[in-house]
Amino acid sequence: MIRTYREQDRQALKAITAEVFRPVSIDANIEDRFGVIAGVNWEQRKLKHIDADCDANPGGIFVAEQDGEVVGYITTRTDHETKAGWIPNVAVKAKCKGQGVGRQLLERALQYLREQGMALARIETLEQNPVGQHLFPKFGFQEVARQIHYAMPL
Repeated sequence: MIRTYREQDRQALKAITAEVFRPVSIDANIEDRFGVIAGVNWEQRKLKHIDADCDANPGGIFVAEQDGEVVGYITTRTDHETKAGWIPNVAVKAKCKGQGVGRQLLERALQYLREQGMALARIETLEQNPVGQHLFPKFGFQEVARQIHYAMPL
């Protein structure tokens, strides 16, 4: 079942993020190269993004629930001036991969963005994320650019 986010879901979203994002996280890549930065590990940095999403647009976050357990989520942001919507984060617990949960979450997020009057939806993934590269084009997303992330210790 896909439903709208509730504040009591925040910790579950963070737990799922910590479980599944390491292989596809820029912050984890940075940590792998340079170690923990200023005593703040990749997970703490990424979880701040989830807090920001929950604070910015809680009505545009959707969770997948199975037997009362949150097993996945998707976050959205909207810009009503430019009519551009963005999907910053989507994650599904490993035990639920391949069951269509990610597809259902994407469908609901896109429906929400349309309901909000968005004319464009954006989503991004890393080259090291084969699931995103496979799934997003199936929804009609088209690659428009590639970005290279650089980092250096100061």
